[in-house]
Amino acid sequence: MKDPRRVSHPGPAGLPSATALAEVPHVVVIGAGIAGLAAAAGLAERGVRVQVLERERNLGGRVAGWTEHLDDGPLAGTDVANNRGFHAFFRQYYNLRALLKRSDPQLQRLRAVEDYPLVDGEGRRDTFRGLPQSPPWNALVFALRSPTFRFRDLVRIDAKAAAPLAAVSVPDIYERLDDRDAGTFLDQINFPKAARHLAFEVFARSFFARPDRLSAAELAAMFHMYFLGSSEGLVFDVAESNFDTALWNPLGEYLTGQGVELHTSVSVESVSTGGSKRFAVHTDDGRVIDADGVVLAVDMGGLQKIVAASPGLGDESWRQRVAAMELAPPFVVQRLWLDRPVDDGRPDFLGTGGLEPIDNISVVSNYERQAADWAREHGGSVVEVHSYSVVDPPPFEGLREKMLSRLHQLYPETARAGIVAERILFKQDCPLFSPGSFARRPTVDTGVPGLKLAGDGIRIDLPVALMERAATTGWTAANQLLAGWGVGGHTLHTVPVQGRSPVLRRLAEKGMG
Repeated sequence: MKDPRRVSHPGPAGLPSATALAEVPHVVVIGAGIAGLAAAAGLAERGVRVQVLERERNLGGRVAGWTEHLDDGPLAGTDVANNRGFHAFFRQYYNLRALLKRSDPQLQRLRAVEDYPLVDGEGRRDTFRGLPQSPPWNALVFALRSPTFRFRDLVRIDAKAAAPLAAVSVPDIYERLDDRDAGTFLDQINFPKAARHLAFEVFARSFFARPDRLSAAELAAMFHMYFLGSSEGLVFDVAESNFDTALWNPLGEYLTGQGVELHTSVSVESVSTGGSKRFAVHTDDGRVIDADGVVLAVDMGGLQKIVAASPGLGDESWRQRVAAMELAPPFVVQRLWLDRPVDDGRPDFLGTGGLEPIDNISVVSNYERQAADWAREHGGSVVEVHSYSVVDPPPFEGLREKMLSRLHQLYPETARAGIVAERILFKQDCPLFSPGSFARRPTVDTGVPGLKLAGDGIRIDLPVALMERAATTGWTAANQLLAGWGVGGHTLHTVPVQGRSPVLRRLAEKGMG
């Protein structure tokens, strides 16, 4: 059931297709992650000629999946499915889900996660099972039944200082709170320290940052998007098989059917202006591709590299904004193929707070088809442990052992299991939303006609986050290009752009006044 309070954002009006123009525009989309694929779909469905260039072998960007050949250990010589780790497809990710519906109209390749408990270092456990769907009752019931919230702690919260949480509006919340970090903000409102781990820190670290490095405005906007702003915010789905087979290969086939040219293992070195068309895209294999428009939908490091190598793109102010974008600290994903199953009843996903160095555990063989097939065949299980915002410098001495120790503490049966295969993935390629960064963050519109940005690090003044921000900026990049050619665009959807309860808004605005 869709939230009746969701908001529609109509696309630009215009011609039904670019084929009605004197000349069909040609756009090069650089990057085949969520943002790039959304941009490609938005353009191709309106008759634009689209080429997608992706430096990796697989589609999906940071949500890619692949088949990995094991060359050591008991499984040497076999192939296993692998990816960058757990991703939650929340029900209010309207624009991402619209993209996925292009190749899976009923979203049958997603399956619901019924609950995702949270546990802290004291063993206290919270659950989202059985909560009311409608805000603010979902958050209220969660707090009242939580073992980490006590009535005496709740009454100590500074209601006036906490008012922005109840009256979030985007982008106004960034003017109010972006000047401070999330940890300081929680201190200022007297938020209970015990509850902080489970109510906020778990979600803050989903942005790959510790609360003391995350903008308080970003935290408040996230609270709105997942709790008080949506009746769908507490429920999510997961892919029923590895990301390549469940999501991106089918979407790639759909895009190819729309005329999109998909090129993988192609790296873009720079983009220049001029030539036979407005832009010339230079690849690492010496090709030069002329284009009427370009969408830069690469990760932050890739964006900075391309812009630095393209001195003719944008004015100095814009180039400085791109250069100033910050990377979040590194994260580590440890995937384990174990020789025995985990205990029955282990959740698909367990969030942790105050249990350094781990942030969550997922039992992949509970929900992912390839992992489940392997587990049945070998009488084992496939388990994943995540550590976000890693502070130790490489080579992360002892981190693997610490992560294993936490896994054994929380799931003792895994201590008796043998590890028949293991893969540890280390990455540092996610954006950091630090205090004060919102105003200087680059937007979809670059100021250069025909050049757009897309990705989860790109500013857009809508209540979206993570994968949904990537999808929304991709669709928006397509819409802006289409509008420039007088072609109609695509309607987008979000949770309400302000707190949905008029009573809470009035109380909050009175408090903030």
